[in-house]
Amino acid sequence: MLKRLKLILILAGMSVVFAGCGKSADGVEEQRYAWPLGTSSPEDTVTQIMAEKFADEVSELSDGRMKIQVYPNSVLGGDRELLESCADGDIPFVVQNTAPQVSFMKDIAVFDMPCVYSNIDDLRKVVDDPDFLSGISSVYKSGGYELLGYADQGFRVMSTNKNVAAMADFKGQKIRTMENSFHLAFWKQLGASPTPMAFSEVYIGLQQGTIDAQENPYEVIVSNKLYEQQHYIVETNHLPHLISLIVSDEFMQKLSAEDQEIIRAAAVKAKDYAREQSDERIASRQKIIRDSGSEIITLSDELYVEIKTSCEPVYDSIRKSVDPKLVDLYMSGADK
Repeated sequence: MLKRLKLILILAGMSVVFAGCGKSADGVEEQRYAWPLGTSSPEDTVTQIMAEKFADEVSELSDGRMKIQVYPNSVLGGDRELLESCADGDIPFVVQNTAPQVSFMKDIAVFDMPCVYSNIDDLRKVVDDPDFLSGISSVYKSGGYELLGYADQGFRVMSTNKNVAAMADFKGQKIRTMENSFHLAFWKQLGASPTPMAFSEVYIGLQQGTIDAQENPYEVIVSNKLYEQQHYIVETNHLPHLISLIVSDEFMQKLSAEDQEIIRAAAVKAKDYAREQSDERIASRQKIIRDSGSEIITLSDELYVEIKTSCEPVYDSIRKSVDPKLVDLYMSGADK
């Protein structure tokens, strides 16, 4: 109730600041809009970059008529609250990782299939493919959203204090994961001991030895200084860290066709820009890690094949939960 009241007060304050009328170039009075966009991520992230680029493009393409205010750091709520508020139409736009969306739309678990792609460009081609995009967009539509596009932060990698050169090196490692049954199953297949834990507890967990390892994209590992407590970053590249830009479907349908087109065009530009920034930032973050004295380990082809082979039970489990047609489309460009 308090969180709901906080959201109402924030949105009310925004309407006072931004809403109103203005005049177009030909002197015709027109309504000017201001809408909130929520994320749970800090400012210095690709998530924030995508959100801000989207807001800038919407403003530019509408000649300043349409305004979006970005609220990072869970100011408007955590991932779950943002999804609920977006479906209700209270927060029109949300930028977030796909993982929290699985509990709302089970078919989003298609992205939890481990080790399908080892090249981020191959993954991007698939999520942009019209057939796959049509299938995954219908999933969002059924949940009350419209998918505007996916950017990413590259792949999730493992950080640990143990050099990993063979399958046996995973055995028994207490690795922190998100509370996702498919993520847990993957690490169990490798012989590790996955432990769900709130992200806020990860740094101190590594520091005190409660956990041995964790997995996240480079961006998160560096922004939260997790590498300070880990000797190795192991490029397992087991899952892509996709970032979705979504809009309330109910909100979108109330807009004019012209305004809908502006939003979709702005989203494409934001997606492309965020991907470019992600590639640049990964390289810079790898340098930060190496300069700190930690080592980045690239897995041998043989070990990667072993890991991929061990994933078969996880694939089977996801196929039982997710629309098989969507799984086939997702795997259409998979590593052979």
